[in-house]
Amino acid sequence: MIVVVFRNRLREGIEEAYRAEATAVASMAKEIPGYVAHKSFVADDGERVTIAEYESEDALGAWARHPRHVAAKRRGRNELYGEYKVQICTLMREGRFARE
Repeated sequence: MIVVVFRNRLREGIEEAYRAEATAVASMAKEIPGYVAHKSFVADDGERVTIAEYESEDALGAWARHPRHVAAKRRGRNELYGEYKVQICTLMREGRFARE
């Protein structure tokens, strides 16, 4: 499993544009073979974090090269983000607990 941690901060006044872009791109990500899941969070200080999971590096690569995602990344750098950081990790271990 490959885990992507995408941390970012938006530029001022672009929340609506970001929301529309993120919604469109997220629905396409789910169609990539090998996509597992993703969730996004916003911290009190405004930092946004998205955690995405893919079955393999090939699946992640397919998403990285998807034309709509490439366009979204370009728009993000040019218009939406004040800053961002991407970390791509290989899952080494996993534990679970669920109370019944």
